[in-house]
Amino acid sequence: MEARRLIAALRRGDTLPPEAIAGFARGLADGTVSDAQAGAFAMAVCLKGLGEAGRVALTTGMRDSGDRLRWNLPGPVLDKHSTGGVGDPVSLLLAPALAACGVYVPMISGRGLGHTGGTLDKLEAVPGLSTQVDEEKLRQITRDVGCAIVGTTGRIAPADKRLYAIRDVTGTVDSVDLITASILSKKLAAGLEGLVLDVKVGSGAFMKSEGEARALAEALVATANGAGCPTAAFLTDMDEPLAPALGNATEMTVILRVLSGDRLAAPRLHDLTVALGGRLMALAGGAEGEGEEMIAHAIASGRALETFSAMIHALGGPGDMAGNWRAHLPKAPLIRDVTAPEAGHLAAIDGEALGHAVVGLGGGRRVETDRIDPAVGLSDMARLGTKLGSGDLLARIHAASEEAADRAEAALREAIVIGDAPRINDLVRGRVDP
Repeated sequence: MEARRLIAALRRGDTLPPEAIAGFARGLADGTVSDAQAGAFAMAVCLKGLGEAGRVALTTGMRDSGDRLRWNLPGPVLDKHSTGGVGDPVSLLLAPALAACGVYVPMISGRGLGHTGGTLDKLEAVPGLSTQVDEEKLRQITRDVGCAIVGTTGRIAPADKRLYAIRDVTGTVDSVDLITASILSKKLAAGLEGLVLDVKVGSGAFMKSEGEARALAEALVATANGAGCPTAAFLTDMDEPLAPALGNATEMTVILRVLSGDRLAAPRLHDLTVALGGRLMALAGGAEGEGEEMIAHAIASGRALETFSAMIHALGGPGDMAGNWRAHLPKAPLIRDVTAPEAGHLAAIDGEALGHAVVGLGGGRRVETDRIDPAVGLSDMARLGTKLGSGDLLARIHAASEEAADRAEAALREAIVIGDAPRINDLVRGRVDP
């Protein structure tokens, strides 16, 4: 179907043939669809929607617009995707734990977006490490180590790259259909045999309400399964940071403490990783409870740490991260304790505001060309519901200067409420199964 006719039919609310939508995706990649047509298509989808079949067609069309990886490995090829939160380095813990259990994880990840941190930025806090590798290197690391956390290439889902840029400047980002196709086209191009989705909900997430989060989770699960990839989703709580740290080296420190056997360094992070890993193992044909036990043992035994260290070395980082990681992570020149001004419970945390405070410290980007300072951020964050006395620690600020620390402290104090004990949500607030 010609692009103009397709857009007109979509605007009228007509049901479009899947092959017409797939053809439009090809046109995005090869340039036969203009920017104006792409923008009109995105707006029409926002207003009228695509329906489930149309969403699958757009997803698979964008998936097939570039390279698709195919694997011949002696274990299942699985992955996880998060919709974004604060203090959320699950990928860095889950990928090596899965690999230590005989799973292969070619994890194509992203950089920080808005108030949320990026997995690639966290990894690149390690000196010498680069997450930008070609397909041959991705295959080699995945085969030899079991997991590779890397950036995308221009040859993976180029139609999505083009449509995403147009959505950004045309006010059409917040469409469940377009979000779903964007997330899944890149993930499914990696040749996965199973995918688990971590859909965040709460003050630190993009989706603030449980209804919004469930609608997205259901669309993602239905579309991925419709595209042939066994997929399930968890709705998880983001009313506070998942780990007690925000930043790049600060979150890497937490990851390496947990991988070194210290579950109490971040119990919620550890437990969600175990739950997601167990669900993935079940998608690959195992039992969910046994999968959870395997993931927990891989972390507690140190096997996941050895795998993580091997991946870091394969990406250009130092070879002794497992035993000497404290020597390699950068440290900020100024560390400031922020304490409670009064007694009471930590009643609320504005996670999005905390994320923006880390960006203000230099730990994230305001524009794409900004350079990140890997050492800055927050650590030792008090948990939601903590009973505090006057002068008790709320968090530590890692900053490059006194002025930056002042701004971060003001933002931190604005982002928290001390008062009555709050209701604490379950870590997993819901699930969507195939």
